[in-house]
Parts: sequence; C-alpha cells; structure tokens
Amino acid sequence: MIELAAFLGNPGPEYAETRHNAGRLLAAQAFRADMRWRQAYKGRYAKAGGCHLLMPETYMNLSGQSAHQAAAFFKIPPERILVVHDELELPLGQAGLKFSGGLGGHNGLRSMRECFGTADFWRLRIGIGRPSHADIAGWVLSPFAEAERPALDQVLRACADALLRILAQGPETLLPEWNKKKLL
Repeated sequence: MIELAAFLGNPGPEYAETRHNAGRLLAAQAFRADMRWRQAYKGRYAKAGGCHLLMPETYMNLSGQSAHQAAAFFKIPPERILVVHDELELPLGQAGLKFSGGLGGHNGLRSMRECFGTADFWRLRIGIGRPSHADIAGWVLSPFAEAERPALDQVLRACADALLRILAQGPETLLPEWNKKKLL
C-alpha cells in the first residue's frame, strides 16, 4: 500500500502550468478544491484517507528533501512512496506506472534517490513528450500549448482516477494495465 504520495513540481505562479508541474496538476485534478493543505515537511501537506499527500516546495531539483522529511516523520519506507512526475520519455497522451528503475535524467527523481539512498519507490509518470530541440530545461519549464490543453485535461482525468485506485487498492493491482497506458 502507498502511504505517501509526492507530487513533484515547482512552487510559484510562474511554474503553475508548466510541463514540469504535471504532478502538481494531477493533485489539483484528483483532490477536492477545498482540501486543506498546510505548510509542513518543506512543502504543502494534506491527508486523504490513510495516505499522506505532499507537494514539495523545494523546487524540483531538491524535492527529495521534502519527501524524505515527511517519510522520516511518519516512518514510511521508500517502497510505500508514490512519486507523481512528468516524463519526457512518454508522449503527451500516455502515462505509466512502475516500481524502481532508472532516473531518465529527471532531477526530481535524482533528488529522491540521493535522499533515500535508493530508487526503489513507485512512480506515476505523466507523459509530456520530448521536444524536437535540445533545450530540455526550456521545454519542461514551458507551459502546455493551448492546442495541448484538451489532451492534457483528458490525461489528468484518467490519471486522477488511476491515482485514487492506487491509493485505495495498492499500485500492484494497476501495474499490468498502467505499465505504459495510452490515454488518447
């Protein structure tokens, strides 16, 4: 069972709608608008059912510090953590669920591994696609184009449903179906 879900992204209005904030956009889709989030563990914290929810406010590159602080306080081992993040290797319209594995150059995942000493945690990966140019940082920090918004909304709705099932039933139950799920 998942005990902590960490929604990676960057704080602040200038990053709110960027590709790198796909995890935070999913949290907004999945949970009630009136949910009470409070400042704790170097981030915004809430509880839904039996799961701790965290949106690190440390910026993506240091998000492991926030997640580690919350996990240490609640004594949650890495294998009971779900990290929700953007994924360059999946196109917009796909999402994936996996346990452990490589980091794919993702600085938020790198920070998680550095802070926990392992990459053995669950990941819900929201595809943002790889750009046709070499400016990866510019791509992930850019907002979704207006033409992409309908697809993004559909992806976030499907991922929100999957997320709630993961938190209620455990990630293993969705793993075969959500390995690399085409949502469009």
